[in-house]
Amino acid sequence: CSASTNKPVLTLFTKKPCPLCDEAKEVLEPYKRRFILQEVDITLPENSVWYDKYKYDIPVFHLNGKFLMKHRVNIQKFEDQLRKLELQSE
Repeated sequence: CSASTNKPVLTLFTKKPCPLCDEAKEVLEPYKRRFILQEVDITLPENSVWYDKYKYDIPVFHLNGKFLMKHRVNIQKFEDQLRKLELQSE
């Protein structure tokens, strides 16, 4: 079964410190088996494009490369998008 490789990738654009990011990760904890979390530190030189774009908006989440939400986790929106992706990959 290749289900584990088909998991959606949730990208978290973050920087240190980021209390809202920590809070967001806690909110997402119950769902963590259903996606792969990839964190992007926008303060790193190679991520300057993201820094310019999101420096006042973190945390920002992309799901499979598409913008999903920012500032706070919208669980309903996240659930809906996650479910859609899971149905597509079945």
